[in-house]
This record gives sequence, C-alpha cells and structure tokens, in this order.
Amino acid sequence: MSRSEGPARRTAVGRPVDELETPALVLDLAMATRNIAFMAERFGELPARLRPHVKAHKCAELARMQLEHGAIGVTTATAAEAEAMAAAGIPDILVANEVVDPGGIERLIDAALRARVTVAVDDRTNLETLAERAQAKGRSSGSSWSSTSAWGAAAPGAPRKPSRSDGLRRISPASSSRGLFGYEGHCASEPDLATRSREARASMERLLEVADRFRADGLPVRTVSAGATGTFPTTGSMPGITEVQAGTYVLMDRFHEPLTAGCGFALSVETTAISVHGDLVVFDAGRKAIGGDFGPPAGPDGGGEFAFIHEEHLGFRFPGGAPYRVGDRAALIPTYAPTTVNLFGAFQVAEAGQIVDVWPVLARHGDT
Repeated sequence: MSRSEGPARRTAVGRPVDELETPALVLDLAMATRNIAFMAERFGELPARLRPHVKAHKCAELARMQLEHGAIGVTTATAAEAEAMAAAGIPDILVANEVVDPGGIERLIDAALRARVTVAVDDRTNLETLAERAQAKGRSSGSSWSSTSAWGAAAPGAPRKPSRSDGLRRISPASSSRGLFGYEGHCASEPDLATRSREARASMERLLEVADRFRADGLPVRTVSAGATGTFPTTGSMPGITEVQAGTYVLMDRFHEPLTAGCGFALSVETTAISVHGDLVVFDAGRKAIGGDFGPPAGPDGGGEFAFIHEEHLGFRFPGGAPYRVGDRAALIPTYAPTTVNLFGAFQVAEAGQIVDVWPVLARHGDT
C-alpha cells in the first residue's frame, strides 16, 4: 500500500466523488477508456504501432488497458517504472532513457528477468557496465538475461560506426542491438500545427537517415521508436518509424489539450474551497497537489481568473462575484499530468460520480 493510501483513501470506494478527502487525484474511467480507444483507432490507420509512455500515469491498470486495446508494449522513463511494470505483468518494456547509476541498473536487470526489456544506450562504457552486471546477475540467479536489448540513441554527433553490443551478445544471442530511439522533443509542443508537423517530419527524416547508416555498417535496425502525444499523426505516418511513444493522451491535461484533438480530460484534482473573500476563492490544492510546471491549472468549470498558487493552496478571482462558498467542492484540471500524478499515491477511480476503485501510482520518485 502506498504511504498516501491510508484507510480513508481505501474506504472511499462506493462513495461519491464529492465526499473524498481533498485534495484527491481523480480518474474519470469512462473518459480514460474513450481516450485509449480513440488512440487505438488512430493507430489502426497508421503504419507505426503504439508503445505508450506510462510516465504520465505510472499505473499498471491503465497500462493493461492500453495493451488490451492493441499497444505492443509500454515505454517508461526510469528503471524503477520498468521494474514496477514488469512486476505487474507488463511483458514488453522500453526504457527511453540511459540507465547509468548502479541502483538503476540493478532494477533494470531485475525487470529483465520478468519481461522483455529494452534500454537506450549512447555510451560504450554504459553498455559494457550493463553487460557485466547482467552476466553477474545471471550467474547469481541461475538465469540468463536474454530478454534485454540495447538501443542506440540517435543523438547529434552519433558515431559513424557505433560499437556493437558484444557484451550483451555474450549473454545471449537475443541480447543485442534492436534499433534506434529518437525524440522530436524540440517541436512536440509547438502550438502551430503546420510548423509542428513540418519540424517533426524533418526530425524523423534525420532519424531514418541514421537508421540507414546503421544498416549500411551492418548493424541491425529492426525497430525505430519515436514520437509523442503532440506529434503522433506525423511521426506515426512516416514509413520506417515502427513505433510511437505517445503517453499523456490517456489522461490529457491543459498543456497537451491544444495539441491533440479527440481526447478529453480524464484527470482532475478534487478540491475544497477553504476561503472566500470578495471575488477571491481559495482552494486546498497547491504546488504539492497540482503543480504548475507549465502554468496554473484551469479554474473550476473553466471559470475564474488565476490569482496565485502556494504550497498547499491556490486562488482564483471571479470579477462577477464568487460562485463558491467555504466548503464547496471543485474539480481542477492540471496543466501537466505527469508531474501532478507523481504527487499522489493513488488514483481515485470514478464512474458516474462514484468511486469504484483505487489504483496505485507506481514508482514515484521518493517512494522507490
């Protein structure tokens, strides 16, 4: 049980959302399901497959729903997330990051004993360390680390002839380079659709050129992985890109909403009005509950003018007169879902205004 999921959280099942202890992280299950189905339908029209990034929700139940709707596996940002997903039975995991610290490498290897794990590598020393630790773990556990592969990261300055993953091949023929991972992060949040599409296409063309260079040097490139929620239509439509790592679409937030038509807000933070003075209403969710990484959350029901945010509370002004009294409830939509989710131990899962389940948020920083 998460440290944030105490008895009051568990006993919320069966009660109305407006009886939750606040602030609370609420998942609209119907909307999340619609978002997952929408993206699955879109990828049914694209040559690439969907490997959703779970850094946004960090939730095994949502990952399983994505697999049930056709995702080929999941993407994680950390070794801890990969370990948690593997422990939850997710069979195919890409860690879209270099894993260098010894503790993270141990987690990665433990995950690879449960699932097929792929990790990004752009440094030969890191690759050799992974191979050495995998061999040592295999000897001590009696297992081979045959499920783990190393990827090249198609970064600027990538070597003309990258080193082969010989250390991993010594563990098992299946443990070798699978392909390339790239990310068009410089343009993924570009507000102008035409500019975003043009820059994403140029970025993917460069990635595919690197893939051709790898093949010319005799290195296998079976998979080319890239993409994001804001660029999936362009990236996923390009022949040669085999999988796309869109993630936040499941929950949706204010940051991504202008970039992705077709997905609705499934995530909110349930709050209580704790102070009303004139046109100012103060709610009990601040930076420790809803964040503010890319701007303030939306006002309740889309109304109000943002006034301030502090650690435990935030305020909105209503020039026409405050429509809230002390004790009234409001659902606030986060600006950025991934960091908001990381502030809570669990989702309160809601259907038709009732809490139907509590789903843990896994591998939060500080919990692992």
